[in-house]
Amino acid sequence: MTTDSGAGPGGSGSGGDATDAGGLPVGWGRATLGELCQPIEKVLPTELGRSTFQYVDIGSIDPSALSVVGAVETEVDAAPSRARQLLRHGDTVFSTVRPYLRKIAWIPEEFDGEIASTGFCVLRAGEAIDRRFLFHLVSSSGFIARVVEKQRGVSYPAVRERDVLEIAVPVPPLAEQHRIVAKLDEQLVFIGAGEGALGVADAKGGHFLQAVLHDALRGKLAPEDLSEGDAQVLVPDSVALDGGPWDIPDGWRWATIGKLFKVAVGSTPSRGNSAYWGGDVPWVSSGEVSFARISSTRESITVDSITSPEARIHPPGTVMIAMIGEGRTRGQAAILDIPAAHNQNCASIRVSETAILPEFVYYFLMARYEETRREASGGNQPALNKWKVQNLEIPIPPLGTQRNIVARVQELEEDLRGLREAVTDGWARASKLRNALLHAAFTGALMPQDADDEPASVLLDRIRAQRSAEVRPSRRKRASRTTAPAAPQSSGRPIPSGTQEALPL
Repeated sequence: MTTDSGAGPGGSGSGGDATDAGGLPVGWGRATLGELCQPIEKVLPTELGRSTFQYVDIGSIDPSALSVVGAVETEVDAAPSRARQLLRHGDTVFSTVRPYLRKIAWIPEEFDGEIASTGFCVLRAGEAIDRRFLFHLVSSSGFIARVVEKQRGVSYPAVRERDVLEIAVPVPPLAEQHRIVAKLDEQLVFIGAGEGALGVADAKGGHFLQAVLHDALRGKLAPEDLSEGDAQVLVPDSVALDGGPWDIPDGWRWATIGKLFKVAVGSTPSRGNSAYWGGDVPWVSSGEVSFARISSTRESITVDSITSPEARIHPPGTVMIAMIGEGRTRGQAAILDIPAAHNQNCASIRVSETAILPEFVYYFLMARYEETRREASGGNQPALNKWKVQNLEIPIPPLGTQRNIVARVQELEEDLRGLREAVTDGWARASKLRNALLHAAFTGALMPQDADDEPASVLLDRIRAQRSAEVRPSRRKRASRTTAPAAPQSSGRPIPSGTQEALPL
């Protein structure tokens, strides 16, 4: 994730050998993004002259890599109404929706001529700013913080495009921008390589744990222990299955979650009734179910807000699974260490009312996390439901064997915790290094100033003078339906023409 610290773009921090009266390095100027960027084309997908296109939406952006990773091949006839902005190689897309999520990306050559959502402010560098300098500038945390200050709304926080374009930023001489970009791109490659290696190490730790759980659920991790009886004590013949998805030791038994435990779905008291909130009953939201033990909750409710409290307030040792949730939430599990109720997006499995270990059930759900997510279904927001949870098939070892498995997995988890702490520390160090590098770049301290460079103020004044002598065009223009298409781009696809002139400053 690209970040910086200190004054940041547009701040008052200084660098280099000297600064002017405005706190900028000598030779630097200041302009708004609207002044620095060219107009872009607004098009309809039907104007592209082809049957499909790559649609770049906010979900297509990887905020860690600041790149497009999930563009969708879209039929022109089925194009979303927000597919309106024609992209060019070297553009920077900046999401105006939830800008704090840093959905920002550099547009590579392969997306030249494709279409972006109107949820982006598409920034196309004009003649006064290097396009890579522009990309690094707007993806810095200093700039993002200034955008976030302008966001409106609670459930759908966003900024207007003009809010982004009106932000003033420091502008070095163009020649110095080129030198800064060369140094940034050189150094960020090394930082990115280090972050990539940390990511690989973190992923390997996760894969190792999954391999451990795979063996554990097949009787290959810990020794058998029949000192507390065999699995028939826990799974009587009346609920045992004849078999399951994989082979298990002879002393184990298969059953479904619903035949072994009570399963319940929660509810949310009315938000409009303040008397229901802030009571003595901890209340779990699906976002808090994240492969952990829950000993406290962000919110609490009153007993009066709960229908049938004895069935809705679950005892410690209850295992929870998130049935609905954005991102990685759906399918994650947790163990209650306190009595608590929960919302309708979670299911509770009352394992503690049986002799079976809650930790064993928890590790079972962790092992099949990806499979559980694939089994979710339903429209725009895939989800599990109570029936699906009840019908999950689980292998049950003898109780003594369960204890051995849980102890062994917890021991290995502790070893992995050390690895994850080292990885987290490495990421923090990489972030600090990236911060310092970008801060130096945007305060004039990264590269020495050159007295022979044309000052940025001279270039900006010249372009502003040109603007005052011309009629200012609209920044956004729709490509004419009657204009002949421009020459094919690198993609070999016909692209409709549109204004390509830089917006005068």
